[in-house]
Amino acid sequence: MKKLLLTFIMIFSLLLYARAQDYNTGIGLRGGLYNGITIKHFVNRHSAFEGLVFTRWHGLGITLLYEKQYSFLDIKRLNWYFGFGGHAGFFDTNYYPDSNSGTSITTIGADAILGIEYNFKVVPINLSLDWKPALNLIGDSRFWGDGGAFSIRFIF
Repeated sequence: MKKLLLTFIMIFSLLLYARAQDYNTGIGLRGGLYNGITIKHFVNRHSAFEGLVFTRWHGLGITLLYEKQYSFLDIKRLNWYFGFGGHAGFFDTNYYPDSNSGTSITTIGADAILGIEYNFKVVPINLSLDWKPALNLIGDSRFWGDGGAFSIRFIF
């Protein structure tokens, strides 16, 4: 009987915990000066990982971010978030700014993110607006301050 009661309490606690955040995972499109896809997954109530795959300068970039998320102005389903992470990119130097290093350039660097998002209650859609500056550390040491984007995600 004690095992059954303990199991019931654990399941009930997990269900309450799962409902404490607006969603667990969101997948969608990200649009800005560079476009791509975004996948955001919560590991607990206030912490998430976000993966971005984007195209720019006839190349491909990948970013992984760790984000902290909190309610904004106590408005339900409106949240702000910040975080940090890293990126790797492979770009065509014919399109990459101020580059004459051959046919392609590889970059590796650090990223930050600051944003706000809203999760609709009626439809499983999330809208977010963020600024994601990046600093290339390998390949082309430069600061990218133009990483702002608008994202729309299907959430579940």
